[in-house]
Amino acid sequence: MYPFTLALEGPGLIGAIAGAAVVAFAIGIVVARFVAGQALAAAKSKAAETIARAESEARTAAERVRVDAEKQLLERKSTIEKEIEDGRNELREAERRLQKREDLFDRKEEALSLKEQTLGRQAEQFKSREQGLQARENELDKVIQEQKDKLFQMTGLTPEQAKAELLVKVEEDARHDASKIVRKITETAEHDAKEKAREITLMAIQRFATEHTSESTVRTVAIPSDDMKGRIIGREGRNIRAIEKVTGADIIVDDTPGVIVVSCFDKIRQAVAVESLERLIADGRMHPTRIEEVVEKVRSEINEKVLKFGRDAVLEVNLRGVHPKVSEAMGKLAYRTSYGQNVLRHSVEVAFLCQIIAEQLGLDGTIARRCGFLHDIGKAMDHEMEGGHPKIGMDFARQFGEKEPVLNAIGGHHADIPSTSFYTPIVMAADAVSSARPGARRESMEKYVQRLTELQDIALGFRGVNEAHAIQAGREVRVMVDANRINDDEAYLIAHKIAKRVSEEMTFPGEIKVTVLRETRAIEVAR
Repeated sequence: MYPFTLALEGPGLIGAIAGAAVVAFAIGIVVARFVAGQALAAAKSKAAETIARAESEARTAAERVRVDAEKQLLERKSTIEKEIEDGRNELREAERRLQKREDLFDRKEEALSLKEQTLGRQAEQFKSREQGLQARENELDKVIQEQKDKLFQMTGLTPEQAKAELLVKVEEDARHDASKIVRKITETAEHDAKEKAREITLMAIQRFATEHTSESTVRTVAIPSDDMKGRIIGREGRNIRAIEKVTGADIIVDDTPGVIVVSCFDKIRQAVAVESLERLIADGRMHPTRIEEVVEKVRSEINEKVLKFGRDAVLEVNLRGVHPKVSEAMGKLAYRTSYGQNVLRHSVEVAFLCQIIAEQLGLDGTIARRCGFLHDIGKAMDHEMEGGHPKIGMDFARQFGEKEPVLNAIGGHHADIPSTSFYTPIVMAADAVSSARPGARRESMEKYVQRLTELQDIALGFRGVNEAHAIQAGREVRVMVDANRINDDEAYLIAHKIAKRVSEEMTFPGEIKVTVLRETRAIEVAR
């Protein structure tokens, strides 16, 4: 080993290393070229694959685009064909309607032509009849004139004098006979005064109900400014239509400053509308959705109040066994008024009056109190059922188990049906007392003054009347007549005529007494 090592020492060792390095370099170059060739081949292969894949994807995308385009084209074509078909159908329908109208116009034209021909024939007939009637009228006028001439020659009077004397004679005879008849009828009627008074009272109630229709069906709502009227109306009237639709009341917005008017026959709906408007005005938000929310909330609150009012009233009059529906109906009367008098409070008042009267007569005060409390229950259903409030109230109470004395008192407290128990006339008396007591009912000052003036004007419109004065708040009219022109019988006739005209032309509560005064004074001076 050592000899070999020694042999490589020196210049020979360097040559060997150099040769090895050359060989290694050559080998490296060969290896590098081989590796580079392999990488280049792999790169070319990968590039070819990428290009092929890209070309395939491009062809696939192009095919997809082509298919989508064809699909959209087909859909568009189908839509256009459908629109064309719809248009054709509409044109055919319009053509059919036009043809129908044309046929209708043709028939109307034929009918009008026939009517025109008929009217032409009738006009000719009427013209012929008119000529005949005119000739006959001329002949009758000639005969009448001849008779008048003969009559005037016999009497020696002018036509005006004869007519005046005849009218005076006929008027005096008719007035005298009529005065005797009226006086006889009046004297006979005094024997039946109770029935006549009941009839007059009932008629007065029925007539007077219409005078206060406007007062009891409208309420006003104050607004802060006239700009609020525009917000209440809304764009194209949508807000006011929404209010009227959900409340069932009519909203009247006119030129009256500071207020709007709510009109409705149903007092519950009116209360809902008024309360809702007040809340909407205070809130400031005014649109259909908000309106519906507020109205629904107010309606719920008022329904709860109705139930509470009914229960409280039943407890106040101390009644037992009252059906919840009856109690609810009585609660609705808290929103009803009669000439300014709250109907629920009126019912409670009548209940206690009936109890007092019944106990004084030895009758059952509890039954009387029940009759009086429920007598006006029909007023809570006036907008739901047909008929007067006594009848519908009686039918309603019968449905919920009320007994016969109570039913007869409800149905007969205005003498609509015969009384079958003592409690019905007691309710009638208590009802009249509650209504007539001072302060219970009211009417507007304007209508009150108008009624007094109208009452006096009617009386002054009769012949022979010198003065007329309405007294006792319009419950009586005193009429002074000329004693030289009117006798005693004619005074009765004038009183009857004035009372008749007042009944026919006026509306008033209760009854009005007409008193005709005829006074003769004989004055002489002793000297």
